[in-house]
Amino acid sequence: MPATESSDQQQKPYAVAAGVSMRDLLASCAAASTISTPPRLPDPEPAESPARHREAA
Repeated sequence: MPATESSDQQQKPYAVAAGVSMRDLLASCAAASTISTPPRLPDPEPAESPARHREAA
């Protein structure tokens, strides 16, 4: 193997993480956000329904 090829491989330590696609990365972030967000509280129900008035004749 020529010396230039081996020196090129030694200069790229970041190439190990290059196997993750952007789609997979974004999907994992969305999943982590969904899991770490607490569930929504139910909407409060009104105490009484509004009074219904008859219209004037």
